[in-house]
Amino acid sequence: MTGGGQGVGRGIALALAGAGARVVVCGRTEPTLDAVRKEIEARGGTALTIRCDVTVPADLIRLVELTVAAFGTVDILVNSAMTVPFGTLLDISEETIAAGWESGPLAALRLMRLCHPYLRGGGSVVNVSSGASIAPMTHDRAVYAATKAALNSISRGAAVEWGPDGIRVNTIMPFAHSPALERFAADEPAAMADVLATIPLRRTGDPESDIGQAAVFLASPAAAYITGAILPVDGGAAYVR
Repeated sequence: MTGGGQGVGRGIALALAGAGARVVVCGRTEPTLDAVRKEIEARGGTALTIRCDVTVPADLIRLVELTVAAFGTVDILVNSAMTVPFGTLLDISEETIAAGWESGPLAALRLMRLCHPYLRGGGSVVNVSSGASIAPMTHDRAVYAATKAALNSISRGAAVEWGPDGIRVNTIMPFAHSPALERFAADEPAAMADVLATIPLRRTGDPESDIGQAAVFLASPAAAYITGAILPVDGGAAYVR
């Protein structure tokens, strides 16, 4: 899975390992990847870490090659990595816009295509989107929302096109506790309180027990007849913002 070194990605990696999956954790920062691997191994699971910049096509090819060499195939693909392109439409830089598209929907699509031969006959893709993709208000987040809306569309398209190949493709829209959210809460406690007040369940999701378990379900045989779904895992936040 991509973006597995922290936040939602780490939570999904831990949940998948807890369900018995052998997990490949990839990202750009080796210390965080190694920390997740050690967590998985301490719980009795199996994990491999691969340093990978998802914006570099050659890195994605290498990621798949090393995964197949280690484990024989790819049964589950989770696309969680992304550089977040926040900023107003007039102020956001060209570099930030490009990074959002390259690290988000384009990287996910490239990796899905590379994994397709191995996913045939029962594989599953879980893409990590955001409630911003359907939110009515996207101030400072319009480009971010656009990249996630594109990921939703790619996921639905793949679900339809690859269903006959035995590949299921689903999407989750999480709102979870993360290092970035911790910084936001520390810097702007009043604003954080306002955010929590808009969440019907009045809390943020836990990356492993809330978000991770949703990803495990969608990737598992229990969801064998579910494909093309976009599942909010956000305490209800996507529909009230």
